[in-house]
Amino acid sequence: MIPRYSRPEMTAIWEPATKFKIWYEIEAHACDAMADLGVIPRENAQAVWKAKDVEFDVARIDEIEAVTKHDVIAFLTHLAEIIGNDEARFVHQGMTSSDVLDTTFNVQLTRAADILLADMDRVLAALKTRAMEHKDTVRIGRSHGIHAEPTTMGLTFARFYAEMDRGRQRLVNARAEIATGAISGAVGTFANIDPAVEEHVCAKMGLTPEPISTQVIPRDRHAMFFATLGVIASSMENIVTEVRHMQRTEVLEAEEFFSKGQKGSSAMPHKRNPILTENLTGLARLVRMSVTPALENVTLWHERDISHSSVERTIGPDTTVTLNFALNRLAGMLEKLVVYPDNMMANMNKFRGLVMSQRVLLALTQAGVSREDSYKLVQRNAMKVWEKGADFQTELLADDDVRAALSADEIKEKFDLGYHTKHVDTIFKRVFG
Repeated sequence: MIPRYSRPEMTAIWEPATKFKIWYEIEAHACDAMADLGVIPRENAQAVWKAKDVEFDVARIDEIEAVTKHDVIAFLTHLAEIIGNDEARFVHQGMTSSDVLDTTFNVQLTRAADILLADMDRVLAALKTRAMEHKDTVRIGRSHGIHAEPTTMGLTFARFYAEMDRGRQRLVNARAEIATGAISGAVGTFANIDPAVEEHVCAKMGLTPEPISTQVIPRDRHAMFFATLGVIASSMENIVTEVRHMQRTEVLEAEEFFSKGQKGSSAMPHKRNPILTENLTGLARLVRMSVTPALENVTLWHERDISHSSVERTIGPDTTVTLNFALNRLAGMLEKLVVYPDNMMANMNKFRGLVMSQRVLLALTQAGVSREDSYKLVQRNAMKVWEKGADFQTELLADDDVRAALSADEIKEKFDLGYHTKHVDTIFKRVFG
């Protein structure tokens, strides 16, 4: 991912130096376990740890790989240069490259997941704060982009909180699913390495042993991990799409914070554009872009092929780096979002009581009018509001058929905003506990 959309903590996970350090730790722990089993001399296992504080020379490894055409062999050759050929002769014994590569990849993904979980905590905190702040701030709810019935801004934030909270739990589960390692040999049979080595390495690397691997860890785990990131990205886009709507000039119920000195347009000095939320919409697309390749990686030939390798070298860093950046941008946008309650109320009243039509409909049915007739009575008055800018309550009060069923006080009572917000506390308790 380009530096513009990258944060140092996440990109560090995917740096070659970090990868080689994990490779080294896996190999060193494996040697310790083999020494414990009496398979290799203890002094050889201890010698491997001489490289514990060494910065591996990435350029040198690349130089060796240019000849060997094999990255793991290039690394092992460089390690032998550091600790000595004789001391290194038992390194990687009974192992295959995927033991190192797959276990490392899962270490990286679990570390990335930990950062993303912290990012989501920041988003959730911002959503909860704004929900509490605007719990009773009335705004119009919309369906199909059209005014529906009153809701509150707090409920809008609360439903986004609940959605992101579900996403966080999915990521917790996805992290657990991806946190496996395999040190099982060429086709996963442990023919040349004891299962105890795998157990030792996994314990040291914060993983659990893969119950059954071939030459690789099964890719359905990775597919679920990246699918989870895709769902989180879609939830993120769900939030920012609402904000983009609210910032439209003719709506203006909320807008992104516009800092001093900020410019909205090179041509039009008056512009204040929703650049953060539009950017987040695009970043969500990039995250979701990894889902299909991850699903296609599940199918591999026999015990292993490398058709998944090039995919994962790209989607591993790019997807986690992008989502890390996006979640932090989302949190910052929410924390500073400017909300306009007066504009919300003005929009609510734009069609002069029209949004109370269902209450009148239900009252007529309760008064003995058939639902079909009730609907016709309410709709014919509602259309006058749409077409002529009439006042809905005034039209109802002047309608003899409506008045035959409902008194003036009964009609006026149906325009009480408080009726629509009476269960907000109940919903908040369900969401926030």
